[in-house]
Amino acid sequence: MAKSKSDKNNGATLGLEQTLWLAADKLRKNIDAAEYKHIALGLIFLKYISDSFESLHNKLIEGKGDYKGADPEDADEYRAENVFFVPQTARWSYLHSRAKLPSIGKDVDNAMEAIEKENPTLKGILPKVFARPNLDKAALGGLIDLIGNIALGDESAKSKDLLGKVYEYFLGQFANAEGKKGGQFYTPSCVVKLLVEMIQPYKGRVFDPCCGSGGMFVMSEKFVESRQGKINDISIYGQESNQTTYRLCRMNLAIRQIDGSQVKWNNEGSFLNDAHKDLKADFILANPPFNDSDWSGELLAKDARWKYGTPPASNANFAWIQHFIYHLAPNGLSAFVMHCSAASNKGYESEIRKNLIENDVVDCLIHTPTQLFYNTSLPVHLWIVTRNKKASLTKRERTNHVLMIDASRLGFMLDSTHHSLPDEDIRKVAETYHNWINKNGSYKNIEGFCKVVTIEDIKKKNYVLAPNRFVKEKNVFSRVIKTDDLKNDLIPSLQLAELAEIKMAQLKEDAFIHSIEKYIHNIRKYNWDEVEVFQVIKEITGGEWGSEEPKKGYVECKVIRGTDFPNIPLYNLGKIPTRFIKKEKVDDKKASVGDLIVEMSGGSKGQPTGRCVFISNSFLQSYDVPVLYSNFCKRIRVNTELVDPYWFYLYWMTAHSEGLTTKYENQPSGIRNFQLDEFIASELILIPPKDTQIELVKIFNAMYEAEQLANLTSDRLKRIEKKLFYKLLSENYE
Repeated sequence: MAKSKSDKNNGATLGLEQTLWLAADKLRKNIDAAEYKHIALGLIFLKYISDSFESLHNKLIEGKGDYKGADPEDADEYRAENVFFVPQTARWSYLHSRAKLPSIGKDVDNAMEAIEKENPTLKGILPKVFARPNLDKAALGGLIDLIGNIALGDESAKSKDLLGKVYEYFLGQFANAEGKKGGQFYTPSCVVKLLVEMIQPYKGRVFDPCCGSGGMFVMSEKFVESRQGKINDISIYGQESNQTTYRLCRMNLAIRQIDGSQVKWNNEGSFLNDAHKDLKADFILANPPFNDSDWSGELLAKDARWKYGTPPASNANFAWIQHFIYHLAPNGLSAFVMHCSAASNKGYESEIRKNLIENDVVDCLIHTPTQLFYNTSLPVHLWIVTRNKKASLTKRERTNHVLMIDASRLGFMLDSTHHSLPDEDIRKVAETYHNWINKNGSYKNIEGFCKVVTIEDIKKKNYVLAPNRFVKEKNVFSRVIKTDDLKNDLIPSLQLAELAEIKMAQLKEDAFIHSIEKYIHNIRKYNWDEVEVFQVIKEITGGEWGSEEPKKGYVECKVIRGTDFPNIPLYNLGKIPTRFIKKEKVDDKKASVGDLIVEMSGGSKGQPTGRCVFISNSFLQSYDVPVLYSNFCKRIRVNTELVDPYWFYLYWMTAHSEGLTTKYENQPSGIRNFQLDEFIASELILIPPKDTQIELVKIFNAMYEAEQLANLTSDRLKRIEKKLFYKLLSENYE
């Protein structure tokens, strides 16, 4: 069927933002993205206010109806219609006509100054960077031509909406181009949309005390409009400490015709100079800086906002959380992004978290997928906080309960480095929350996705709030393993010939068998702890490949590759290559007893990643040169105060064999890559008490040494070891 005219128009605008971005980025040439964003976004804003001006200007010239007798050059006529007045030399038509002149940079700067002079609310907001020597004036002229084609002469494509979309798209692309720095001014739109859909700021005061480029405000306006509400029913309040980001925000709001008069800037920031001290907001939406150590906490030790405990000067996470709560109205809701560590940190921060939980202000926590943000590849938590969880006309009683949602498996990969949440996943999470809080909701716990827990449940977890501690799929470690099967497997294996006499004697002793039986039959009386994997890791170090030939200043080494992993426990070591590594790198990179070496890349299509090898003393003694690991591997060292290295190795081997590591692979070019940071941030490890751990590791170490000395029994002992480990874990998991 042939497309209608309207179909063609829709098709023409589809992808316009991307088309414009590609063209604009091409004109960027050698200018840094952080600088270029002010040029491109400043011109988009200038085009917007000029289009708005020209639309009213033409009506005033026609002089019909209410505009009869009006002066088209009277600034008051425009202010009365909430339209910015644009002087003649600042109008887009004038600048467009001079785009090819070498003076165009100075012309645009003059235009920005003239607009600010005529419109006091824009004073100090607009960029004046166009006359800089490093900005190629031909490229600037090309960018003006490009932006000049947006929405020209097409009444169906409203300039405000289209230019607003282009501005928003460009913000996201500049954040992507700037990487981690981009995360300072831009929150991905899918995250903003999820936060807004969760708390639904339909009517009242909306506050963001670290507002960046204003995405929370823009999305709130979109939410109201999508529900056929009145935009004037919400009023926005904000604060931003970075002046250049504040300017981006004010332009972003102006282009959407959102009143930004209560969005304030001061360089002290929300902690030292709260611009809205007396504000009690109905809705708070925020993405504060993570783990900020430079927030002047030492100057605010006795601040009235710290109702639940004074935040440490070394980390502002709980300062932000309490700042949000301080500014909440009695029935207000706050939705904000927070680093995962805030939900599980120990030390003094855990006391603040405990007070928050016991005062029942935490309503919901969401564990997000990885790679959503520009400034971190790790997952984050979304917190919903409220002062009132009591039943009302529309809300159910939620006192002493918290909703936990694990959204880590939702979404899709936009590219090899960025994850996103589609609308259907945003709806799934938001509707789960609304079904829980609303009286007429039909909430139910879903295994692996959501669960309502009590404060008593949280207390049993030492006041840890991480959703993945509560929302679990069927435990992959839980298997029915009979004690008799363990004993029947163990004794014949130990009787196999070729075992070294000393190890045979140790493993066959009644004391050894009894020590195993002790833990099999009496496991539940021991207090095991479940923590995120990252909490037990001391350091992660990348490998080296070095040179094939000797060089001056290089040291001869053995370098382990992933393909060598299966051979090392069997002492089949002949294929481990000799390489030459820079002398200054060897001490830092060499393997030591207790290290775990993990394979990060599959090396060939279809080859899995995440395999590991444990570095033993007997293995290192096989060489008289340092042993390193290739650049496709990483070395993990654990905090031995928390976990024995061999216990960690057993955990890793079991996790890998059950496919947990494959969840954290991506294949941007067909080669599998293991996302180690995501694995350790998302997965949990079960750890016995220290004295129990020491005894258990002795058992497993005896088996390991026997495996190394008796290749013939290695496979059998591995199976017994795994069964025993499963038995221990299955008895201790809930």
